[in-house]
Amino acid sequence: MPRPRIHDRDTVLDAAESLAVQTGPAGVTTRAVAATAGTSNGAIYHSFRSRGDLLAQTWLRAARAFLDVQNQLVESALADDDADPVSAVVAAADAPAVFFGLHPQSSRLLLRVDRDQLLGDDLPDDVVADLAEVDRALIGLMIRLSTHLWNRKDAKAVDAITLCIVDLPTAILLSRNRIEDPWARNQLTSAVRAVLADGPPPPPPRSNPCPSP
Repeated sequence: MPRPRIHDRDTVLDAAESLAVQTGPAGVTTRAVAATAGTSNGAIYHSFRSRGDLLAQTWLRAARAFLDVQNQLVESALADDDADPVSAVVAAADAPAVFFGLHPQSSRLLLRVDRDQLLGDDLPDDVVADLAEVDRALIGLMIRLSTHLWNRKDAKAVDAITLCIVDLPTAILLSRNRIEDPWARNQLTSAVRAVLADGPPPPPPRSNPCPSP
């Protein structure tokens, strides 16, 4: 009996992504993905260790693609020697709208499907490490932006960047489904610039070491 053919990995991930968006995580069964991708169950298990692995790789592909777009926007804003770091934060905040225009299905996955609900708890160690690396990459971008703006990387400075590139886009663009609305994107830019004009709270005071007796 011939071994199941390894189907194109992106085709399988596209099918899983589409099903997750349309039906939720429960609808992403191996049988449904195989039927949507036009392949066999065996071919999917040849490339993915389990249904959980398939779901995790689907989310990771979308998350990495988003971070690539976001970092490219920041790099472009900082490319000139006299670049304004505020513009880089504005660009990072606008990344969800840009990403939606480039990859609408992946964007819908990240926006509509809860990560914890999609991924579950029984993930292989290497997948857990990959997820942690994605989180570190986002935090690293926030630290980079706060350093460019204020030469600070303390928690209060990074929290101000988090407000700008996570909380405000979620509130203005995502929660009310305004991601394609130019007016909402302009409001987001204004809100980000207002937050940055105020700047973060002062850093916490450094504790002085106890004097030697």
